[in-house]
Amino acid sequence: MRILLQRVSYGSVVVSGEIVGEIGMGLVLLMGATHSDGEAEATKLAQKVINLRIFEDTEGKFNRSLLDVEGEILVVSQFTLYADTRKGRRPSFTAAARPEVAKPLIEFFVAHLRSLGVKKVATGRFGASMQVTIHNQGPVTLWLDSAE
Repeated sequence: MRILLQRVSYGSVVVSGEIVGEIGMGLVLLMGATHSDGEAEATKLAQKVINLRIFEDTEGKFNRSLLDVEGEILVVSQFTLYADTRKGRRPSFTAAARPEVAKPLIEFFVAHLRSLGVKKVATGRFGASMQVTIHNQGPVTLWLDSAE
C-alpha cells in the first residue's frame, strides 16, 4: 500500500457538486493498493499514520501524533499512486490493485483507523471523479509505502 500523507488545516472531497468528505485539522491520505496488499499491510500503515510525530509541540518541534492533537483524517483512494512512467508517455497502472481488491482493503483501513480512536475519519467516494481540496499545513508531506 502507498500513502501520500499531508498534514492539513482543512481537507474536503466533492463529487458531483456534493461534499462527501470533510475534515478540519489533521491528515489527508491519498491511498493506493497493489495486488499483494492485504489486511496486514493496512493494519501496519494505520498504526504508523496515527502515531507519526508530525504535529508541533509548544516549542515548535515535531513531537505530537495525530492522536495527541485529536486530529481528523480524510482518506481518498488514488490508484494513480501505482503509476509506472518509466516507458513512453502514457502511465501504466498494472501495479494498482483491481477495484474488487482495493475497495474492501481501503474500507478495512478506514474501519481500523476508527477502531484505533481517531475522532473523525472521512472518505472520498471510491472510483468517482473527485475534487479534492487540501490546505497543506507546514507544508508537511510524507510518502509511506508498506513495501519499504
